Order: sequence, then structure tokens, then C-alpha cells
Amino acid sequence: MAKRKTAARTTPDPPRPPEEGSVKLVTSAHLVSPRSPELSELEFGLIMAGNAFSRWVVRCMAAAGLPDLTTLDVLVLHHVNHRERPKKTADICFILNVEDTHTVTYALKKLVGLGVVVGEKVGKEVFYTTTERGQELVARYREVREGCLLASIAGGDAASNDELGRAARLLRTLSGIYDQAARAASSL
Repeated sequence: MAKRKTAARTTPDPPRPPEEGSVKLVTSAHLVSPRSPELSELEFGLIMAGNAFSRWVVRCMAAAGLPDLTTLDVLVLHHVNHRERPKKTADICFILNVEDTHTVTYALKKLVGLGVVVGEKVGKEVFYTTTERGQELVARYREVREGCLLASIAGGDAASNDELGRAARLLRTLSGIYDQAARAASSL
């Protein structure tokens, strides 16, 4: 067997293993920037939390009595029920930060077909509200949520609730930052 010559190394040495306690959990190591490895760690956390939240929402609604919905279907149902005011498709998309209007339109048609939402045409717009059955299912969802989730998260003390509030504000801020970055990337 002939020995192969190795070329002189032109790439930097691979990073040393992190010190104990500083391991960054990431899904795409090739995206980790030395300027902020924490960003990749945060994005991995968002991916995991987003998928877990989606699973939870669907299973909670199934336990409440309405199986076979997607995450978006459930979120649309909750928003239509929000404050018991009629909602337009565009308003639902805006509040839920959904760019693809057709996905919300499809969810609304599905919910109307299931008898949990009803649409009423006013002029050129259709306004959606929850039916009595829809309101009952949303109330049951809340009961399941209280029983399965709330005790595990909040613990009922003010400090835990304050921490949840800070996390919620951070997520809303990140949403704006990612939206702005998406607009910038679209213009490249």
C-alpha cells in the first residue's frame, strides 16, 4: 500500500472541548458563531420548546374533546374565542404572526366544518366567532391545561410567575428581531 502524503494544514485547529459546565447544546454546530454561541443555544431551545408546545396544544385539545386538529387549528380557535369579539382572517393572521393567510383560512374552514366556529359575512368581510360548542371545548381545554400544565410551571408563587412574564417579554422581543432579520434577508 502506498502512503498518502498529507497536505499542510490550512484550516485552524478545531475548537477545544468546552470546559465542564459550559457545554452549549445546539442543533447546528456549523452555525455557532464565536461572537455568540449562546444564540445557537437559544435557537435550539426555541426549536425544542416550539415542538413540545405544538405537541402539548394538540394533545390538550384532544383531551378536551376535539382530536385531530393541528397546532394552528387550536391556536385559531382560541383566538377566535378571545374576548368574545368577532374576528376577521387578517386580524387572526396579524395577532398570531402568520404570514401565510391561506393556512389560517383553511383552519377556519375546518373549524366551521366541525361546528366550533361560525362565520358571518358583513359587507366584503367574514367575521368569525365561536359557537356554544366551541366555547365549551375552549373551557374544557382550560380545565385540562390547569390540571396538567399549570401546576408544573408556575408553582403558584409570585417569583415563578414573574419569571414566566420575563420569558414571555423576551420571546415577543425575539419575535420582532427575527421578523426584522427575515425582512433583511428577503432583500438580499
